[in-house]
Amino acid sequence: MKVATYGSDGAAGAERALPETPFDGVVNEDVLHQVVTAVLANRRQGTASTKTRSTVRGGSRKPWRQKGTGRARAGSIRSALWRGGSVVFGPQPRSYRVRVPKRIRRLAIRSALNTRAMNGDLALIEPLDFDSPKTRRVAALLASIGRGSENVLLLTAGHKPDVHLSARNLPGVRVLPWGEASAYDILWSDLVLVESSVFDAAGDSAGEGEA
Repeated sequence: MKVATYGSDGAAGAERALPETPFDGVVNEDVLHQVVTAVLANRRQGTASTKTRSTVRGGSRKPWRQKGTGRARAGSIRSALWRGGSVVFGPQPRSYRVRVPKRIRRLAIRSALNTRAMNGDLALIEPLDFDSPKTRRVAALLASIGRGSENVLLLTAGHKPDVHLSARNLPGVRVLPWGEASAYDILWSDLVLVESSVFDAAGDSAGEGEA
């Protein structure tokens, strides 16, 4: 599988073959769905709360006598039938946390990377070495590639604080070290830019990501 390459200034270069690991061409859609669903569930706060009959204030006595008033029987103003009363089967604080096994997370990342590579939405770029944060430089780079208006995920070889700070103020641009991006991050992006030096080291360095 070959992908486009770009220089650090955005100039197009010759196509380059990707390593067979993790780019084996296999896409498991079921695993992708499972992991993305888990990521979205884990981002939920789970703080929604409603009051039950036991937590609504008041209602310790019967509103009116049982018979002779011509009105329906009522035992407490805490009833869900009353305005200001309780809520039946309402949401309560809970955890939506879903645990995904490490092997499933890794398989999902491979599938997401293969999806982007096969669709032509993954490219290699020369290592970016910034002496100081320069947002204009990253913006010019994406504009030169022609994908400046899309969601771009830049995967760097290790932590590069200056590159991260340079892209932080650009909407739709994320910078993560290779191995820390989740399948959701990869699928969120319209273009995945990977520093070519990532593949200089042998072995599968696809990380575990989120979830």
